[in-house]
Amino acid sequence: MLPDDWHLTQDVDDFHARAGDFLCSRPALHNTPLTDIEKLRTRRGAEHDAEATVFGRLESGGEVRAIFYLTPRGRLSLTPLAVEQTGTLAAHLVGLGHRPATVIADHDTASAFAESWQRHTGAAPVPFWRTHLYRLGTLTPPQPRPEGQGRITDGKDREQVVCWCREFCVDVGEQSSIDLIDAGSWGESRFGDRHFTFWETLDGTPVSMAAATSIVGGMVRVDPVYTPAHLRGRGYAGAVTDEVSRAALAAGATDVVLFTDPANPTSNALYQRIGYVHVADFAGYKFSYGAPQAG
Repeated sequence: MLPDDWHLTQDVDDFHARAGDFLCSRPALHNTPLTDIEKLRTRRGAEHDAEATVFGRLESGGEVRAIFYLTPRGRLSLTPLAVEQTGTLAAHLVGLGHRPATVIADHDTASAFAESWQRHTGAAPVPFWRTHLYRLGTLTPPQPRPEGQGRITDGKDREQVVCWCREFCVDVGEQSSIDLIDAGSWGESRFGDRHFTFWETLDGTPVSMAAATSIVGGMVRVDPVYTPAHLRGRGYAGAVTDEVSRAALAAGATDVVLFTDPANPTSNALYQRIGYVHVADFAGYKFSYGAPQAG
């Protein structure tokens, strides 16, 4: 496969016009590229990220087979690639002088690219993220259902939403989002464009929270789901996730997805009980350019 099969651009609209159908062909698997690219398209008038992001599409037989995008902060995101394709892409990026700080993709693609990148640059890959991807099958309300009800948040809930998002980031070790929140850059964080729902007790006290993305390509991602530690084990997370998932279906979503921590058997079992089905595993690697080359 020749490097010329990869077509690169910094024009997000042109990229979307050429690769949008490919991304929408597998909305669950491509959920993160769909939301990331839509966010760049929406914010390009006020932000510089869309202009600085590099987009690439792999074409064969006149059809798009895979895509990547490399953000100004060095995050490289890939759709599934064969092992030999990761090697070709790595060589192409090296030749163009690109230097990704991280790569995120399905587990096999991320691992193969990390090995290819180390082979071409000597940068040591360090795993930093693993997750399961689930897609909603038949939604099944949690039993028993805790007392209370769901409520869509509004402006007066902002402080609570921001506080809980920060606590969620502390729990999962998401330092980049913590830094943005602490800097007052809520809109720059990945939570800034989410739609939040609280689960409240009968007296109106919020006890859990879930958020969802807007519908893109028929897909909605539930992210994050958070219950303060002292309120866990009471069914609140299942109830609020059911509430948000049901709303996504009612709004017309054909694919409702979420990511889970493989090391948390409680949350994985919970989502499966309410109808989510495992689709794929994803992984992320950081590149340490100061490390000596193997051998």
